[in-house]
Amino acid sequence: MLRFVLICFSLIWLVIVTFPFLWTFWGSFKVEGDFFSKVDWTRVLTGPMTIRETGDTFTGQGYYGAWIEEEFWRSTLNTVIVVVSVVSVSLTIATLGGYALARSKHNYAFWILMLALVFRAMPPITLLSGFLLPAYQWNLWGHLPTAIIVLAASNQPFTLWMMTAFFRNIPTELDESARIDGCTPFQAFRLVIIPVMWPGVITAGLFAFLLAYNDYATTAMLLTRENLTMIPKIASFLGTIQTEGNVMLAVAAVVSVTVPLFFLIAFFQRQFVSGLTAGAVKG
Repeated sequence: MLRFVLICFSLIWLVIVTFPFLWTFWGSFKVEGDFFSKVDWTRVLTGPMTIRETGDTFTGQGYYGAWIEEEFWRSTLNTVIVVVSVVSVSLTIATLGGYALARSKHNYAFWILMLALVFRAMPPITLLSGFLLPAYQWNLWGHLPTAIIVLAASNQPFTLWMMTAFFRNIPTELDESARIDGCTPFQAFRLVIIPVMWPGVITAGLFAFLLAYNDYATTAMLLTRENLTMIPKIASFLGTIQTEGNVMLAVAAVVSVTVPLFFLIAFFQRQFVSGLTAGAVKG
């Protein structure tokens, strides 16, 4: 009986969680009059206005308008450049720094982590304001490297804390055994610790990826309209008080941004933290 209740609860929870995306995905192939109908919400299911305007039940006008006419592909390319750069920089510094802090016996390691925690607790918009003036004065505003530097600096405290916690869960006996076998400290780190730590590296990298991928404030304020990443580009489709937007372009772009995340999470789900150090030390 309990198992039946849990299964029913899980199914209900799954429907509630996935319904908004499935509804948006379905509606992205309709015209605005069907998807946002105030007369009859069921029009999004049958698509009468979509049939009337396009001659078919489904249409790809939203995707064509977003990707081709508004060059959403360019924003996607910018996002790829920003995300790959931020993850690479954040993971490199966090992995080396986290290992050093986790193995350090000095008091300064504690205070460095406390300082990182303070910066992590601050709202990102607070940190961003400090970069605006130098970006304007040094003619760096509007370029992708500027956004990469700011995003990496904003995400670094989080990844540093995460990697330090992961390294502390790895027994120091592994380092000592590698030293006895003749490894230098860096060889022990590269050949022994990192293979054990790899799931933690992937987990920290995934969080850094999501923070950079979903960022709006930093990229919207530091990049020009031509260099926007995907999230602020979607906001531009909605228009402003002065300009009329095309909401169906935004709907299609939202689906385009969300779908890769499902595949990413599904691909790396087994690499998460559970069982990270299980079996690291035997005998």
